[in-house]
Amino acid sequence: MATRGAGTAGAARGSRADEQRQRILAAAVAVFSRRGYRAASMNDVAAAVGLSKPTLYHYVRTKQDLLVAIYEEVLDESLASGRAIVAAAPSTREAVRLLIVDRAAYTCEHRDLLTICFEEESELPPELAEPILERRRTYEALLRDAVEAHLAATGRMLPMATGTYVNACLGAANWTYKWFDPAGPRTPRDLGEDVAAVLMPVLDG
Repeated sequence: MATRGAGTAGAARGSRADEQRQRILAAAVAVFSRRGYRAASMNDVAAAVGLSKPTLYHYVRTKQDLLVAIYEEVLDESLASGRAIVAAAPSTREAVRLLIVDRAAYTCEHRDLLTICFEEESELPPELAEPILERRRTYEALLRDAVEAHLAATGRMLPMATGTYVNACLGAANWTYKWFDPAGPRTPRDLGEDVAAVLMPVLDG
């Protein structure tokens, strides 16, 4: 019983710490997207989350660590969602289409996150940037593999290199963070469907 109680208490402490880290990360996203990463300070993040600066440093060591955590969250969520889409898709074509829809919709739904990810990458030193780039390459490979699986299943050929098509798809989906209007008539999912409708005829040709 004592062991079980200790384990339960430890799990509770771990859960509270995780919740606090998520609050800090959310505050960092809000501060970085509003002020810009370079102009923002750890004092700004601490104030936004309602912690003293020493308490903030108990959970995160540097501003760069916060930036890395933001990248990791975006890419890990994207990978998990993408893998689930491919696994559940009823056809190879639908796997590609739904990956494009999901990418654009996620970008529109998380504009603050994506603004940081696309515009602050140069702030990361190479040793911190490389693991992020590896995650990104893994996501790109997921879409490329889905495209190649469809081409193999149908015997079709793209009018361009597969890598060019994949990068064009990701570029179109990712760039929506710049111009999506949350107050507009199209939802993020609607816009994702629109982007896919433009890109899929190239795959079907």
